[in-house]
Amino acid sequence: MKSTLLGTHRQALAALLRRLRTKAGLRQIDLARILGEPQSFVSRYESGERRLDLVELRTVCKALRVPLRKFLDEFEDVIR
Repeated sequence: MKSTLLGTHRQALAALLRRLRTKAGLRQIDLARILGEPQSFVSRYESGERRLDLVELRTVCKALRVPLRKFLDEFEDVIR
């Protein structure tokens, strides 16, 4: 996979995470508190500075009340 395509996919992932958080009516600090993390944790993955592993992504999805499978389907739709 070309580096630019990978970068585009990472940007799409970050944007989707941001969109779902705002759709849930949460600020970064609100989500961070639910996750038991500092606000910078949310900020860094939403900016693409930090990557989430699968376990972290599942935890974020649960906090946003979005099933992981639905999140993955939405991500696939975004990158098509």
